Amino acid sequence: MNIQVPSDLSVSGLSIHSAEGAIVSDVTLALGRGQPLTLLGESGSGKSLVAQAIMGNLPPELRATGRVLFKEADLLKETPSQRRRRWGRSISLLPQEPWLALDPTMRVAPQVAEVHRYVKGRAAAESAMAAKKNLSEVALSAAEGLYPFQISGGMGQRTAIAMAHATDAELLIADEPTKGLDAALRDAVTDRLRQEVERGRLLLTITHDVAVARALGGTIGVMLDGRLVEYGPTQKLLTAPEHAYTKALLAAEPSQWERHPGMKSDKLVVAGCGLEKRYGDRVLFSGLDITVAAGEIVSIAGPSGCGKTTVGNILLGLTNPDAGSIVRKAGLSSLRFQKLYQDPPAAFAPSQTIRRGLRDLTRLHGKEWTDVERLLARLRLPGALLDRLPGQISGGELQRFALLRALLLDPAFLFADEMTSRLDPVSQKEVMTFLLEIVSERRVAVLMVTHDREVADRVSTRVVELARTC
Repeated sequence: MNIQVPSDLSVSGLSIHSAEGAIVSDVTLALGRGQPLTLLGESGSGKSLVAQAIMGNLPPELRATGRVLFKEADLLKETPSQRRRRWGRSISLLPQEPWLALDPTMRVAPQVAEVHRYVKGRAAAESAMAAKKNLSEVALSAAEGLYPFQISGGMGQRTAIAMAHATDAELLIADEPTKGLDAALRDAVTDRLRQEVERGRLLLTITHDVAVARALGGTIGVMLDGRLVEYGPTQKLLTAPEHAYTKALLAAEPSQWERHPGMKSDKLVVAGCGLEKRYGDRVLFSGLDITVAAGEIVSIAGPSGCGKTTVGNILLGLTNPDAGSIVRKAGLSSLRFQKLYQDPPAAFAPSQTIRRGLRDLTRLHGKEWTDVERLLARLRLPGALLDRLPGQISGGELQRFALLRALLLDPAFLFADEMTSRLDPVSQKEVMTFLLEIVSERRVAVLMVTHDREVADRVSTRVVELARTC
């Protein structure tokens, strides 16, 4: 692949090795001012590993070779302490998982203010005012005094974005910056990233959202199985792709799916009547009626922070409503009410391998390991991932393991909270097709939270709209 490399940032022959061999091979790309670069590809394709190699925070068991030239310095030759001194100063990373990026013991505004106070050396009062401005720019003024556990996944993502913008570093690496955001906020974040490019910042974006890549413009690199399989100007690549995977990626966008409205059923599994939920003076929703029957998918759509996840948690029994009532089908064990979390790292023990967790689950509930193997194949999950820790696999792969784990317990009701927000279009279509098959085969009642109205319209029996009330 013959690529003209500008002097701002160039990556040449980058390979990343584990003990088993190369997992990223011979990646060459370039990034210049005014020309953002976006890496597209499925979960586990190596996109985030490339970003981590540039940033200098690869897991210790991985080793990078090749060259990464930034401002005439080869980053791969720098010591760990030299690399860390760049963090938040000349290079800033917006991480893929806001759950892991935020301090659970600190309120939102002070976390953003710390960037100004300790990275940029501003006075405390000035830092606090700057943090308020950063949060206002991502529509989070109302969340300044909240803790991370009190905000939605989308709000957590926007908090991490505010912190990344606060650094004002020369190179910004944005790893899945719009996942979990509704269309309006996705477009707002994309606009903000374009503004950063116009201000002269270098922007490398990792995303599975073709719409984001299209809006950012510049250059796109498509990754598959650790290799850069296509690379070129955004408009040309998205209108006349050459590689079969790129063609499949574009064909799998939700707007291209067939509509599967599902089958209505009168076999009620769970229902909420007159539901209301408040947090202090804030009313998330009031007078809400919702039912989910066997064999149907009901979607909840609406802007980030409007209470979509809270509705699902109430139906599961994880949260109590402030008003209204819940009815669940009699005779169902609580184990048959399962949830897929928006942030999969929060649902896995960080120091336990995936295999150990699944072995414990099958043993505890009398399941067979062959059930695991069958689901691995259907979810296109390589068996080699079983012996890794949750932090050693991609967010999309971890979400598919979460789905596998939930299905092992034969759920009657499944609350899927943004279950495809971490998946590329090809994987998203495969997983949604699989979910539709499971719903049909097992008559599972599914409540699905999604920010993607295209997905909701194509797979749901019906869509419940929630509006922001404050």
